[in-house]
Amino acid sequence: MEDKDQGKLELIAHQTFSAHHELVRVVDFLNKSLKSKRIMFGISKDKDQMTINIYEI
Repeated sequence: MEDKDQGKLELIAHQTFSAHHELVRVVDFLNKSLKSKRIMFGISKDKDQMTINIYEI
């Protein structure tokens, strides 16, 4: 990997679900559990929908 690419996140996948407050806890758990595997999860909310993004670090 080139130096300029280090630190960039590569989007692997994303999925939208009906909003539920527990999804934030799931994403937090996944980030803590899979940090050593160079995988990171993100979550965003738009009205009554939540989108989970999966990134390779």
